[in-house]
Formats: sequence, structure tokens, C-alpha cells
Amino acid sequence: MKVNDHHVSFYYENDHDYGRIEIDPAKTALLIIDMQHVFITRPVLEDPTAEELANAARWEQFYEAIDSTVIPNNQRILRFFRSKGMEVMFAKIQCRKKSGSDRSLDQKATGYNELLLPPGDPLAEIVPALAPQEDEIVITKTTDSALTGSNLRLTLFNMGIDTVVVTGVLTDQCVSGTVRSLADESFKVWLIEDACRAATAQIQENELEILNNIYCHVITTDELLEALGAE
Repeated sequence: MKVNDHHVSFYYENDHDYGRIEIDPAKTALLIIDMQHVFITRPVLEDPTAEELANAARWEQFYEAIDSTVIPNNQRILRFFRSKGMEVMFAKIQCRKKSGSDRSLDQKATGYNELLLPPGDPLAEIVPALAPQEDEIVITKTTDSALTGSNLRLTLFNMGIDTVVVTGVLTDQCVSGTVRSLADESFKVWLIEDACRAATAQIQENELEILNNIYCHVITTDELLEALGAE
């Protein structure tokens, strides 16, 4: 069943059964995934090579989307959840061993996904614009899925949460992995399309279409806040 006409895949093109966006604040948590310096802060290049400059140019559209859309929308959602006393949680990637031996295989891979963020590394910190406040849970993981790599499922269960609003990066990697795990554990998942981001607009669109209506419902920040009764 669809709740809107966003990112409709082949499977749901002929589905004309629409439901409403209904979210119970008392049973809902916001989960912000991997909004860390290593992923969303432009790296400072000192005496860059031509190849480094070319690669920076490739990624500029991503950082522009993060700065202009993703962070502001996460801030809007955070302000609302906090103002209503709703649960706010964060997930971030950081290993516990300095060597990184506790990382999952995908974080030991070569290329872009090779990631070593040992304890104390400032690149692992969540950006100040979205910094966790006192009594907000921060899940540390060495996997893509925040459920697989932590006790998040048990934590949500203990808190009486059955619905999770998901934002963050990267849509096609850690966000997707978490959304799928949440769905498999029978949580209701709302993925906020303008508060998450993949490396490119094309990858973003592809992943949202794949996830929508199967593992979650993809909605906008405005739709979320309206459903929660924001004025």
C-alpha cells in the first residue's frame, strides 16, 4: 500500500490502494545515521594534485545537497522531536580497536568503503549542527546496518518503540542497510527523502525507488511534520 506517489517502483505502479501517513509520537523514534565529519564535511586539500581536484569536483554536488537540504531538514526534524519530547537517536561508525580489527568486512574493503575510524578520531564525530544532546542515545557500529552492529533492536523494544523515522547518509549504504534490517524486525519505517542523501542524485533516486513501499514509506520532511501535527 502506498501513501504517496513518490519514487514508485515497477512493483507498485498498478497499486491504487492508498493509506494515510499515520505516526504515533509515543511509539516513534528518530534515527539519524552517520552524519559525521568523515562523510559530510568537505575535506581540506593541501597542495592538491590534478586528480584530487577532479575528484573533489565530482563530489561537490553531494556536499552542496548536504549543506543546502539535508542538514537543514534534519535540523527541522530534530527541533520538532525535541520540542515534543519524542525519542531522538543517532548512529555512527567507529571501531573500538585502534587497529580496526573489529570492523565488518565491508569496512575493511579497498576503495571508498575502506574505513578506519578508531576511538578519538575527530572525523568520527557527528557534525555540530546535529550534535546529540544529553540523554539522546548514540549507537556506535562497525557495520552498515545500525541494527546488525549494535543492541539497537533491543533498545527500541525496551523503550516501547515500534516506528522509526530514518534520516542520514549514505542512502544506498548504511541508511538502506538499517531500513531493511528494521523492516525485517517488524518495525514501521519512514524514510525522509530530503533528509538523507546518496553520493549522486541518480543513486539516491534508484535506492529510494527500491526501498519505498516494501521496506519503508518514503516521505518528505514536510509530510512528516504535517503528520505529526506541526503547525
